[in-house]
Amino acid sequence: MNKKVVIGMSGGVDSSVAAYLLKQQGYDVIGVTMQVWQEDEEYEAVEGGCCSLSAVEDARRVAYKLDIPFYVMNFKDIFKKNVIDYFIDEYMQGRTPNPCVACNKFIKFDALLKKAMELGADYVATGHYAVVEKHDNRYILRKSEDDKKDQTYALYNLTQFQLEHTLMPCGVYKKERIREIAKEIGLLVHNKKDSEEICFIPDNDHGGYIKKQVPSKVKPGNFVDKEGNVLGRHKGIVYYTIGQRKGLGIAFGVPMYVTDINPLRNEVVLGSENDIFKTELIAKDINFIPFDSLQGTMEIQAKVRYSAKPSRAWITALDNGRVKVEFENKQRAITKGQSVVFYNNDLLLGGGVIDEIL
Repeated sequence: MNKKVVIGMSGGVDSSVAAYLLKQQGYDVIGVTMQVWQEDEEYEAVEGGCCSLSAVEDARRVAYKLDIPFYVMNFKDIFKKNVIDYFIDEYMQGRTPNPCVACNKFIKFDALLKKAMELGADYVATGHYAVVEKHDNRYILRKSEDDKKDQTYALYNLTQFQLEHTLMPCGVYKKERIREIAKEIGLLVHNKKDSEEICFIPDNDHGGYIKKQVPSKVKPGNFVDKEGNVLGRHKGIVYYTIGQRKGLGIAFGVPMYVTDINPLRNEVVLGSENDIFKTELIAKDINFIPFDSLQGTMEIQAKVRYSAKPSRAWITALDNGRVKVEFENKQRAITKGQSVVFYNNDLLLGGGVIDEIL
């Protein structure tokens, strides 16, 4: 009897081709789109969002073409609690969240995996660009064949159990080849553009989204310098993130950057570009993949945002499961709430959430 796999289908080219590849490999494939949108007519009508109604129809057409069963499953409540509410709360606390990391941790590889197992499936699958391998009785994650599309940064939270029951067939291909395969098998999504915005904020205005959700909590305050001198007024701390220069709504004659956000005083601290380069941080909520925990100090490569190149660094175990990260060279705009992710060349070691900048 063939092994059964539930694949999360977003209506995009990656998950569509992933479903095809799994079927070619002999799996019994079931397509599932996770309903996470929150009764927002403007969003439900939007083109291209990975969770929108148009995405559901694209996924349904692909499933029909591939002759696999297809279901839409309701994950609205768990998505709101673990992704949307978390996203809003982090910005209100002066941090910059990473909703894709949260979605992978709580939705795709937890809630969807549990639902898949209830259906009698052996695996859950996605269109992520990463490679799952088994090595010395332990599951590991390696960077994908396509370095530009590699998504391991957002997958560092995966546990051994989750990796044992996860398939990512796109990881051994380059994106161009995935599009070619889609075209060869007649999928209309072969040239569909990649979704790059936050899936529940299609216009990319995260500040405006939060203001709409919690209007009474987003209040104007002061821009200040590092000595506390008032420089002007801001429209609410949720509109800003560390390293931001554009969109401050005020001109200073010289470039000014957001260097800190103080939620207690409702202040946004501005300074020069030099002020946003740092070398040390402390991270919490740590997860390691090739081993259970860090002992002492280890030399690694790390990056503090999805688009960054990994840089040489050292991680040292602290109390309460935290780690200190010391970079060899200064990193631009290390940001509380974002993830710092650790590598050994193409091997994903793990990561955590940036909690303090030293």
